[in-house]
Amino acid sequence: MEASRLTSLFGRHDFAIRRLHSLLGLMPIGGYLVFHLATNAAIIDGPAAYQHRADQLHKLGPTTIVVLEWSLIFLPILFHGIVGLMIVSRGKRNVLSYPYADNWRYTLQRLSGALAFAFILWHVFDLHGWLRWSWWVENVARPLGGARFIAEEAPATAAAAIGRAWWVIAFYAVGVTASVYHLANGLWTMGMSWGVWTSEAARRRMNLPCAVVGVVLLTIGLAALGAMVRAGRTPAAGREPAGTAVLKRAAPVEAAEESPLRVLGLARDSGR
Repeated sequence: MEASRLTSLFGRHDFAIRRLHSLLGLMPIGGYLVFHLATNAAIIDGPAAYQHRADQLHKLGPTTIVVLEWSLIFLPILFHGIVGLMIVSRGKRNVLSYPYADNWRYTLQRLSGALAFAFILWHVFDLHGWLRWSWWVENVARPLGGARFIAEEAPATAAAAIGRAWWVIAFYAVGVTASVYHLANGLWTMGMSWGVWTSEAARRRMNLPCAVVGVVLLTIGLAALGAMVRAGRTPAAGREPAGTAVLKRAAPVEAAEESPLRVLGLARDSGR
C-alpha cells in the first residue's frame, strides 16, 4: 500500500520531483563533491596539511557542522538517491536495441548513480557512523566497524580506514569514479532536460567541457586516494601515537562551554 501511494505521488508530481532531483544533483550535491575532493586533496601535500584542513573545518563547531551536514549534504543526497532509484526502476533501457551513444550515456548515468549512492552510504558509515550521537557511535557504529575517523587524528585514522584492505581501496577508486562520472555526465544531461542545449550541435559542443570537468575531478580524487594509501603505508617522521592528539586536547575541551548538541550526547570526535 505504501509503495503504491509513493508511486502515485511520484506520478502526480513527476515533473516537479524530477526538476528538484536534477537541481539538487548540481547544487548542493555536485558542489559538495567538488569541495570534498579538493579538501581531501590536501593529503597530497602531506599529513600535516591534511590535519590543518580538518582542523579548519571543525572550527565551525559541532552544532554548525550537524546543521550543515543534514541540510546541505545528507538530506539532499538521500532525496536525490531515492528518487534516482525510482527513476531507474521506471525507466526502459534500450541500449541493446538502439546502441547509440546517448542511450549508453543514459544507462551509465543510472548505473553510476546507483553505485555512487551505495558507495556514499557505506563511506559515511565507515568513517563517521552516519550519526554523531555518542550512544549510537559507541554501541552501534564502532561495534559494526564504522566511525573510524577521528578529527583530531585525521591523517592517521583516515589512512588506516581506507588502506586497511585491497578491496576497500578498490571500492574507493570505483566509488570516486562513479561519483565523478555521474556529476560530469549529469551536467550534460541536465542541460538537455532543462532546455539549455537542445540541438545536436549544442550537445556536441558541450561534450568537451563536461568531459574536462570529469577528468579534472577524477584526477584530483584518485591522486588524493593514492596519497592517502601511501600515507598509511609510510611511517611519518615524528608522527604521534594514536590518541596523543586527543589527550592533548582533553583539558581545553572539558573546560570549554558545552554546545547544545553535546548536551544531547553528540560526540565531537565521531564525525567530520
